[in-house]
Amino acid sequence: MNHEQLFADRIGGTQFGKSTEIYKFEKIKRAKAKARALHPDLEILDFGVGEPDQMAPAPIRDALKIECDKPENRGYADNGGPEFKQAAAQYMKEFFGVELDPATEINHSIGTKPALAMLPLAFVNPGDVVFQTVPGYPVMATHSKYLGAEVVDIPLLEENAFLPDLSRIDPALANRCKLFYINYPNNPTGAVATPEFYDELVAFAKKHNILIIQDAPYSTLVYDGERTSLLQRPGAKECTLELHSMSKAYNMTGWRLAFFCGAEWAVNALATIKDNCDSGQFKAIQKAACAGIADISLANGIRDHYEKRLRKMAEVLKDVGFDAKMPGGTFFMYLKAPKGAGEIEFANAEEASLFLIENYGISTVPWDNTGPFVRFGAVFESAGEDDDERVLNELAARLKKADLKF
Repeated sequence: MNHEQLFADRIGGTQFGKSTEIYKFEKIKRAKAKARALHPDLEILDFGVGEPDQMAPAPIRDALKIECDKPENRGYADNGGPEFKQAAAQYMKEFFGVELDPATEINHSIGTKPALAMLPLAFVNPGDVVFQTVPGYPVMATHSKYLGAEVVDIPLLEENAFLPDLSRIDPALANRCKLFYINYPNNPTGAVATPEFYDELVAFAKKHNILIIQDAPYSTLVYDGERTSLLQRPGAKECTLELHSMSKAYNMTGWRLAFFCGAEWAVNALATIKDNCDSGQFKAIQKAACAGIADISLANGIRDHYEKRLRKMAEVLKDVGFDAKMPGGTFFMYLKAPKGAGEIEFANAEEASLFLIENYGISTVPWDNTGPFVRFGAVFESAGEDDDERVLNELAARLKKADLKF
């Protein structure tokens, strides 16, 4: 049997599985293994992870223990019952002052990743154009390419506060665009979008008949100013689909629960695709989330945990030469990569990151899309708040030994 002839061209066709290219996260994984082999007693300080380091809040966990024993929660959830949609509507109202109809303008998903993967099925035809900001999360763009779309990278540059410069987009290209993916507060840059930018983007989307996809999993993690939703802006609900995740806001990573909301016509289209792709998240998980997601005090406690860590990290990193300051949001710091260490020169951020892992047991994530940057995350493992100080002091000591050049 010639199984190679069966692979779809979108994943490589007859060349599937033969590429020798190594994805950067695999390189990081291998570098960690090398560090452990070379320095068996060295603790890996992992600032490269992208998921919360704590448990979900007790009220949500306690509710799950009760809900999972209820007979009415067995069976398929499909596109969801009214409870979680109502809780999501309450969340949008309490946190952002956004009024949504839970029956028509909100639907749950099994995390935001599947929702982003399914979105192109609802809107993209071969030859259409999709915009994605870079650096960023590539899932929607990947699936758009699978469907024959042309994906255009819109760079996020430091000189423009890591916001896309809409004035530099070719109007003819914009006229062919169906979807414009943004992500604020932004991973990896930590940037927070301004109301002025949102208004400009809404006007741009309406002019060119584009659906804005605002991926907002970090919307509760804002450190300077008010939390914002694109749906707060005038006219945004006509041309926006906004995605919110319980993973980052409530440490519910692995629970696989999110929701999408906004333009009724877009919610309906994605819900139709979703109904043909999955049978919904376990109803007990949806009902457990209802116990906490509209509780601002719970979200504030999680936000404060990261803010304390980020402020200390900024001091440590600035002290050794990084241009470090508090991000506007998320739990990440996005910093210009060092140019070298001692007599060694780095060609890019990836070389700098691998050097720090292999030689000093410091794990970061490199980004070379729009210049050499490294991302430090405030989601490192420790034995608790008292142990955070030890981990960050150890980071400072190792970075000083590394003799980094900027």
